Amino acid sequence: MIEARNKMTSSDATRNEQVHANNELEGTLNRLFALREDYPDLKANENFLRLQEELTAMENKLAYARQSYNSTVRDYNIAVQSIPTNFVAGVHNFMQYEMLETPEEARQNVQVQF
Repeated sequence: MIEARNKMTSSDATRNEQVHANNELEGTLNRLFALREDYPDLKANENFLRLQEELTAMENKLAYARQSYNSTVRDYNIAVQSIPTNFVAGVHNFMQYEMLETPEEARQNVQVQF
């Protein structure tokens, strides 16, 4: 989980590596939340409650970062396509970027097995 987070925030990682790390981190968070539901004693543990709060905050930050990135990409893509900036974009080979999307499997309920 830490490796995925570091890769996501690394300036050396490619955009595809960052997207993959983002998806990996989301999957890990979902599995951890599912684990909590399977074990009520763990759910009541004070340390786990703190961890859950931190993970929820991290999940919210990821969602905000994704939203901010997508908003910036949308504005950039519009600028690349709009007149007169599309002339400059064409001369300098500016390409459009894809938005970050949550894969379908990450949207499904997580199944935890031991």
